[in-house]
Amino acid sequence: MSRPRAALRTAVVWEVLRDALDRRSTALGRPVLDVLDAGGGSGHFAVPLARLGHRVTVVDPSPNALFALERRAAEEDVADLVRGVQGDAHGLFDVVDPGGHDAVLCHGVLEYMDDAAEGLRNAVAALRAEGGVLSVLAAGLGGAVLARALAGHFGDAHHALTDPQGRYGESDPVPRRFTAEQLSALVAETGLRVSAVHGVRVFSDLVPGALVDGESGALEALARLEAAAAELPAFHAVATQLHVLAEVR
Repeated sequence: MSRPRAALRTAVVWEVLRDALDRRSTALGRPVLDVLDAGGGSGHFAVPLARLGHRVTVVDPSPNALFALERRAAEEDVADLVRGVQGDAHGLFDVVDPGGHDAVLCHGVLEYMDDAAEGLRNAVAALRAEGGVLSVLAAGLGGAVLARALAGHFGDAHHALTDPQGRYGESDPVPRRFTAEQLSALVAETGLRVSAVHGVRVFSDLVPGALVDGESGALEALARLEAAAAELPAFHAVATQLHVLAEVR
């Protein structure tokens, strides 16, 4: 079955997350989980999770994103399972209760926080003490370096490679990037057990659209390649994003 190219970019994360939630549901003996999506925006993950039957709370600072979330959930007929709340990771417990979730998503959040460790501590504190799943997705350093170099911006690439925050300059819209080792260590420091690390968008951001859109079966072949490379540490170093899955010990 064909898939949109945008969906391809997070297909690896989706498969890993869905499997983890299935295992958690089986362990608890209940099909419906309570999921918190911190910074979940318009519901790219929240709405598909609701379609699986889970209850999802999305915390996001943008009213426009939350409006889009509400509309998307209604269109997918899961409005009763999706709740949007305005807030951010710093003040997470101003809007949700701690210890009340079976899974927490922290996708595209840590790179924008002044204190990424605090953001992760809040995410972990939102999990049930008896067990839970944490899914973290953040910008990867190597992917940005490679992309700038391939675009001919060699100075930018070198700057990102040597900058403590992984930024290529003042015009860089991303405040911070991580290596797989840095992100895994941050998660492990919360006391959770890191169960998987994946490279995301290893190839899809680098392959010209004409090579994918103009050839039958190319998109699915690229998806298989992404999935095969995602678990290999060698490709973590060049991924645009990094995904860490962790569980309460």
